[in-house]
This record gives sequence, structure tokens and C-alpha cells, in this order.
Amino acid sequence: MKTDDLIEALALEPAARAAPDRRVLAFALAGTAAAVAATLWLMGPRPDLAEATGLASFAGKAGYTVMLAAVGFWLLDRLGRPGAAVRAPALALTLLALAAVAAAILELAPLPAEARMGTLMGSTASVCPWRIAGLGLLVLPPALLAARRFAPLSPALAGAAAGLFAGGLAATAYGLHCGEQAVSFLVVWYTAGVLLTALLGALAGARLLRW
Repeated sequence: MKTDDLIEALALEPAARAAPDRRVLAFALAGTAAAVAATLWLMGPRPDLAEATGLASFAGKAGYTVMLAAVGFWLLDRLGRPGAAVRAPALALTLLALAAVAAAILELAPLPAEARMGTLMGSTASVCPWRIAGLGLLVLPPALLAARRFAPLSPALAGAAAGLFAGGLAATAYGLHCGEQAVSFLVVWYTAGVLLTALLGALAGARLLRW
């Protein structure tokens, strides 16, 4: 098949669009299962996990990380198909980031100055991003392997999107262990872990997603 024919098929044919998406999702979910197992086995579940699942803070944390993963998957789908528009997922990511920053500011602003740093740092800021990135290494490789069926014009950007997807899933798994509840902690340190995974994805994607 000629290159132009391949690009046209990947960009236009519904079947060509759906098959790689299903493969990426399936591979990433398998990696996520491994990340959940690693979280529960190596770190242990948070002591109040059963009670926490009914709290708004737990749902909000999981909702944020799942939305990061969803936007990453959307971006990967668009970036992996030559000619596909990325404006919508890029806008969604921007709005999500702005909403997260606004929520963190609204939490910190009313607090006394001496309490803000403690709220922001929690008790695990020094390990949180690295643990998420470590769990991301269980999700990212299978996602990138499946994404090799795409044909991105920018392999590094597509890899970063795969890393955002994997990082969001890894952060969701980490939430089963982490007891931090502050919105500002989530926005800064969970996001940092996801961005570290996105950086790893960009570095790996630059090589693995070339075609």
C-alpha cells in the first residue's frame, strides 16, 4: 500500500479508526490492572478505603484523574491519524487544567497563610509524583505498543498523549492507596506524576511511534 493510501485509510475509514482505538484501550486497561495490583500489593490500600469510596473527595480525585486519562486517549486518537483535528481535545485539556487550578485557588485562598503550605504539601508530596510515574511505567509500554498501529505525524506528541492517558490511569490506581484529600495537593502533585509519565511517553514515542 502506498503511503498516501495508508494515510487516507487511517484518516477516513471508520473501521481503520476503531480497531487501533480498541487495541490501545485493551492494552492500557491490562496495564492498569497491573498498576492496581502493584498499588494494593506493594503500597497497600488506604486504611479507610471502604469508607472513603463514599466520600466526595474520593470521587473527585478519581474523576479528575480519569478525565486526564480520557483526554489523553482522545488526543492520542487524533494525533495518531494524519489530518485529524486536535482542537477539541486540546481545548478540553486546557479547560480541565484551568478548572483544576481554579479549584485549588478557591481551596487555598480562604486559609490562613501559615496553613496553605501544609495543605498544599500534605504528608506525601515528596513521593506522590514518583509513585504515579512508577505505576505509569506499567501502563505506558502496552499503550505505546498498541499505538504503533497509528501513523502520527508527530511521534513525540502522540507519545506524550499516550503518557497522559497512561498517567491518568496510573494516578487513578494510586488513589486506592493515597489518603491525601486536599484539592490543591491533587492538582499539583497528582498532575506532576501524570506529566512525568507524559514526558516519558514523549521520549519513548519519538522512537517507537515513527513509521
